[in-house]
Amino acid sequence: MSHLESSDFAVALRDSSPVLFGYVPLGIAFGVLFQSLGYHWLFAPLAGIVIYAGSAQFMAVGLLAAGVSYAEALIATLLLNSRHIFYGLSVLDRYPKRGVLRWYLIFGLTDETYSLVTAKTPERQDSGRYYFYLTALNQCYWVAGCALGSSLQSMVEFDSRGFEFALVALFLVLLIEQIRAMNERWLLMIAVMSSVIAYGLVPNQFLLVAIGMCLLVLFWRWSRVSSHG
Repeated sequence: MSHLESSDFAVALRDSSPVLFGYVPLGIAFGVLFQSLGYHWLFAPLAGIVIYAGSAQFMAVGLLAAGVSYAEALIATLLLNSRHIFYGLSVLDRYPKRGVLRWYLIFGLTDETYSLVTAKTPERQDSGRYYFYLTALNQCYWVAGCALGSSLQSMVEFDSRGFEFALVALFLVLLIEQIRAMNERWLLMIAVMSSVIAYGLVPNQFLLVAIGMCLLVLFWRWSRVSSHG
Protein backbone atom coordinates (compact mmCIF):
# COMPACT_ATOMS: atom_id res chain seq x y z
CA MET A 1 0.00 0.00 0.00
CA SER A 2 1.44 3.39 -1.04
CA HIS A 3 1.76 6.37 1.29
CA LEU A 4 -1.26 8.12 -0.28
CA GLU A 5 -3.36 4.96 -0.01
CA SER A 6 -2.39 4.43 3.63
CA SER A 7 -3.17 8.09 4.34
CA ASP A 8 -6.61 7.77 2.72
CA PHE A 9 -7.28 4.63 4.75
CA ALA A 10 -6.17 6.26 8.01
CA VAL A 11 -8.39 9.31 7.43
CA ALA A 12 -11.36 7.10 6.49
CA LEU A 13 -10.77 4.95 9.57
CA ARG A 14 -10.75 8.04 11.78
CA ASP A 15 -13.83 9.59 10.15
CA SER A 16 -15.81 6.35 10.34
CA SER A 17 -15.07 5.68 14.02
CA PRO A 18 -18.48 7.04 15.21
CA VAL A 19 -20.17 4.61 12.82
CA LEU A 20 -18.13 1.74 14.26
CA PHE A 21 -19.57 2.27 17.73
CA GLY A 22 -23.09 2.47 16.34
CA TYR A 23 -23.05 -0.25 13.68
CA VAL A 24 -21.46 -3.04 15.73
CA PRO A 25 -24.01 -3.09 18.61
CA LEU A 26 -26.86 -2.48 16.17
CA GLY A 27 -25.60 -5.28 13.94
CA ILE A 28 -25.40 -7.55 16.98
CA ALA A 29 -29.05 -6.78 17.75
CA PHE A 30 -30.03 -7.62 14.17
CA GLY A 31 -28.01 -10.84 14.21
CA VAL A 32 -29.69 -11.94 17.43
CA LEU A 33 -33.18 -11.20 16.11
CA PHE A 34 -32.57 -12.80 12.73
CA GLN A 35 -31.05 -15.95 14.12
CA SER A 36 -33.93 -16.29 16.59
CA LEU A 37 -36.23 -16.90 13.60
CA GLY A 38 -34.49 -20.23 13.08
CA TYR A 39 -32.18 -19.39 10.20
CA HIS A 40 -28.54 -20.47 10.10
CA TRP A 41 -26.29 -17.90 11.75
CA LEU A 42 -24.45 -17.24 8.46
CA PHE A 43 -27.57 -15.72 6.89
CA ALA A 44 -27.33 -12.61 9.11
CA PRO A 45 -23.85 -11.51 7.92
CA LEU A 46 -24.83 -12.56 4.38
CA ALA A 47 -27.76 -10.13 4.57
CA GLY A 48 -25.31 -7.45 5.70
CA ILE A 49 -23.18 -8.11 2.62
CA VAL A 50 -25.92 -8.43 0.01
CA ILE A 51 -28.64 -6.10 1.36
CA TYR A 52 -26.67 -3.74 3.61
CA ALA A 53 -29.61 -1.64 4.75
CA GLY A 54 -30.06 -1.63 8.50
CA SER A 55 -33.65 -0.38 8.71
CA ALA A 56 -34.73 -2.66 5.85
CA GLN A 57 -33.05 -5.66 7.48
CA PHE A 58 -34.79 -5.01 10.80
CA MET A 59 -38.09 -4.61 8.98
CA ALA A 60 -37.46 -7.87 7.15
CA VAL A 61 -37.16 -9.66 10.49
CA GLY A 62 -40.62 -8.45 11.47
CA LEU A 63 -42.12 -9.28 8.08
CA LEU A 64 -40.62 -12.77 8.01
CA ALA A 65 -41.83 -13.38 11.55
CA ALA A 66 -45.33 -12.29 10.47
CA GLY A 67 -45.23 -14.69 7.52
CA VAL A 68 -45.70 -12.12 4.73
CA SER A 69 -44.87 -13.01 1.13
CA TYR A 70 -41.52 -12.17 -0.45
CA ALA A 71 -43.30 -9.81 -2.89
CA GLU A 72 -44.80 -7.82 -0.01
CA ALA A 73 -41.42 -7.71 1.72
CA LEU A 74 -39.80 -6.44 -1.50
CA ILE A 75 -42.35 -3.65 -1.96
CA ALA A 76 -42.05 -2.59 1.67
CA THR A 77 -38.26 -2.51 1.39
CA LEU A 78 -38.38 -0.38 -1.75
CA LEU A 79 -40.71 2.13 -0.09
CA LEU A 80 -38.58 2.25 3.05
CA ASN A 81 -35.36 2.86 1.11
CA SER A 82 -36.82 5.29 -1.43
CA ARG A 83 -35.21 8.16 0.52
CA HIS A 84 -31.87 7.02 -0.90
CA ILE A 85 -32.95 8.34 -4.30
CA PHE A 86 -32.55 11.86 -2.90
CA TYR A 87 -29.31 10.91 -1.14
CA GLY A 88 -27.81 9.54 -4.33
CA LEU A 89 -28.72 12.52 -6.48
CA SER A 90 -26.92 14.89 -4.11
CA VAL A 91 -23.61 12.98 -4.07
CA LEU A 92 -23.27 11.85 -7.69
CA ASP A 93 -20.87 14.70 -8.47
CA ARG A 94 -18.59 13.59 -5.62
CA TYR A 95 -18.23 10.00 -6.79
CA PRO A 96 -16.14 8.69 -9.72
CA LYS A 97 -17.84 9.14 -13.08
CA ARG A 98 -17.66 5.48 -14.15
CA GLY A 99 -16.43 2.02 -13.26
CA VAL A 100 -17.14 -0.66 -10.67
CA LEU A 101 -16.08 1.67 -7.85
CA ARG A 102 -18.94 4.06 -8.64
CA TRP A 103 -21.50 1.27 -8.51
CA TYR A 104 -20.17 -0.01 -5.19
CA LEU A 105 -20.27 3.48 -3.67
CA ILE A 106 -23.88 3.85 -4.80
CA PHE A 107 -24.74 0.45 -3.33
CA GLY A 108 -23.00 1.24 -0.04
CA LEU A 109 -24.64 4.64 0.50
CA THR A 110 -26.33 4.36 3.89
CA ASP A 111 -27.69 7.17 6.07
CA GLU A 112 -24.49 7.30 8.10
CA THR A 113 -22.15 7.09 5.10
CA TYR A 114 -24.13 9.85 3.39
CA SER A 115 -23.73 12.03 6.47
CA LEU A 116 -19.96 11.54 6.46
CA VAL A 117 -19.62 12.03 2.70
CA THR A 118 -21.55 15.31 2.70
CA ALA A 119 -19.98 16.65 5.89
CA LYS A 120 -16.42 16.63 4.58
CA THR A 121 -14.62 17.17 1.27
CA PRO A 122 -11.33 15.24 0.88
CA GLU A 123 -8.26 17.45 0.51
CA ARG A 124 -6.95 15.72 -2.61
CA GLN A 125 -8.58 15.84 -6.02
CA ASP A 126 -8.68 12.03 -6.30
CA SER A 127 -11.31 11.37 -3.64
CA GLY A 128 -12.59 8.05 -5.00
CA ARG A 129 -10.17 6.00 -2.90
CA TYR A 130 -11.14 7.82 0.31
CA TYR A 131 -14.84 7.31 -0.36
CA PHE A 132 -14.22 3.62 -1.09
CA TYR A 133 -12.38 3.08 2.20
CA LEU A 134 -15.06 5.02 4.08
CA THR A 135 -17.91 3.00 2.54
CA ALA A 136 -16.13 -0.35 2.84
CA LEU A 137 -15.17 0.23 6.49
CA ASN A 138 -18.75 1.11 7.40
CA GLN A 139 -20.03 -2.04 5.73
CA CYS A 140 -17.37 -4.13 7.48
CA TYR A 141 -18.51 -2.76 10.84
CA TRP A 142 -22.11 -3.69 10.04
CA VAL A 143 -21.31 -7.19 8.74
CA ALA A 144 -19.07 -7.86 11.75
CA GLY A 145 -21.87 -6.88 14.12
CA CYS A 146 -24.38 -9.10 12.27
CA ALA A 147 -21.99 -12.05 12.38
CA LEU A 148 -21.19 -11.55 16.05
CA GLY A 149 -24.84 -11.26 17.08
CA SER A 150 -26.07 -14.28 15.13
CA SER A 151 -23.16 -16.48 16.24
CA LEU A 152 -23.66 -15.50 19.90
CA GLN A 153 -27.39 -16.15 19.69
CA SER A 154 -26.72 -19.60 18.21
CA MET A 155 -24.54 -20.45 21.20
CA VAL A 156 -26.27 -18.75 24.14
CA GLU A 157 -29.58 -16.96 24.73
CA PHE A 158 -29.38 -13.33 25.85
CA ASP A 159 -31.65 -10.29 26.06
CA SER A 160 -31.01 -7.67 23.34
CA ARG A 161 -33.52 -5.07 24.55
CA GLY A 162 -32.10 -1.55 24.33
CA PHE A 163 -29.67 -2.34 21.51
CA GLU A 164 -31.81 -0.42 19.04
CA PHE A 165 -30.98 2.86 20.84
CA ALA A 166 -27.49 2.62 19.31
CA LEU A 167 -28.99 3.84 16.02
CA VAL A 168 -30.51 6.91 17.68
CA ALA A 169 -27.22 7.73 19.41
CA LEU A 170 -25.32 7.30 16.14
CA PHE A 171 -27.65 9.67 14.28
CA LEU A 172 -27.25 12.30 17.01
CA VAL A 173 -23.45 12.17 16.84
CA LEU A 174 -23.43 12.46 13.05
CA LEU A 175 -26.02 15.26 13.12
CA ILE A 176 -23.92 17.30 15.54
CA GLU A 177 -20.80 16.82 13.39
CA GLN A 178 -22.67 17.84 10.24
CA ILE A 179 -24.14 20.96 11.89
CA ARG A 180 -20.65 22.01 12.96
CA ALA A 181 -19.42 21.65 9.38
CA MET A 182 -22.27 23.68 7.87
CA ASN A 183 -21.52 27.13 6.49
CA GLU A 184 -25.15 28.11 5.89
CA ARG A 185 -27.21 27.50 9.02
CA TRP A 186 -30.43 28.55 7.29
CA LEU A 187 -30.41 25.11 5.65
CA LEU A 188 -30.79 23.56 9.09
CA MET A 189 -33.81 25.77 9.81
CA ILE A 190 -35.42 24.75 6.51
CA ALA A 191 -34.86 21.08 7.32
CA VAL A 192 -36.32 21.41 10.83
CA MET A 193 -39.37 23.37 9.66
CA SER A 194 -40.00 20.94 6.78
CA SER A 195 -39.80 17.98 9.15
CA VAL A 196 -42.23 19.51 11.63
CA ILE A 197 -44.75 20.43 8.93
CA ALA A 198 -44.44 17.06 7.18
CA TYR A 199 -44.86 15.15 10.44
CA GLY A 200 -48.01 17.11 11.20
CA LEU A 201 -49.44 16.33 7.76
CA VAL A 202 -48.31 12.76 7.05
CA PRO A 203 -46.62 11.24 10.10
CA ASN A 204 -46.20 7.82 8.47
CA GLN A 205 -44.27 9.19 5.47
CA PHE A 206 -42.96 12.45 6.88
CA LEU A 207 -39.33 11.83 5.91
CA LEU A 208 -40.02 11.60 2.17
CA VAL A 209 -42.35 14.60 2.31
CA ALA A 210 -39.81 16.65 4.31
CA ILE A 211 -37.05 15.81 1.83
CA GLY A 212 -39.33 16.82 -1.05
CA MET A 213 -40.15 20.13 0.64
CA CYS A 214 -36.46 20.86 1.21
CA LEU A 215 -35.70 20.11 -2.43
CA LEU A 216 -38.44 22.50 -3.56
CA VAL A 217 -37.00 25.29 -1.40
CA LEU A 218 -33.47 24.62 -2.67
CA PHE A 219 -34.68 24.54 -6.28
CA TRP A 220 -36.53 27.84 -5.75
CA ARG A 221 -33.41 29.46 -4.28
CA TRP A 222 -31.20 28.06 -7.06
CA SER A 223 -33.57 29.44 -9.71
CA ARG A 224 -33.51 32.88 -8.07
CA VAL A 225 -29.70 32.88 -7.86
CA SER A 226 -29.44 31.76 -11.48
CA SER A 227 -31.85 34.45 -12.70
CA HIS A 228 -29.85 37.15 -10.92
CA GLY A 229 -26.52 35.72 -12.00
